[in-house]
Amino acid sequence: MHTPRHVPAIALLVLLTGCAQAPKPLYDWGSYPSQVYVYLKGDGSGPSTQAGELEADARKIESNGGKLPPGFRAHLGMLYQTLGQDDLARQQLQAEKEWFPEGAHFVEFLLAKGRTGGAK
Repeated sequence: MHTPRHVPAIALLVLLTGCAQAPKPLYDWGSYPSQVYVYLKGDGSGPSTQAGELEADARKIESNGGKLPPGFRAHLGMLYQTLGQDDLARQQLQAEKEWFPEGAHFVEFLLAKGRTGGAK
């Protein structure tokens, strides 16, 4: 039986493709999406519990060399504003603005809202 020359090359290509690893995600989302859902739905855990869970996620993600996704720090900052922890809120919102400058206008809005007491 005669095998065409290109069959071994195709077999090798299929084998190598099957061994390739999927690319690592750009961000580690942790429980952030579910925390936002609970926050918006308004019938889950309170802001203190949510902030604690996001803090734990942030520590875990950063200790594993991952990156926090866009909005993570802003959401945590809003939770801190709700809790009256303005210094922590400002730190998180400033960090969000530094990591994701494209959201600066929204972050400035949140910072101004915190200064006027509108978030409490």
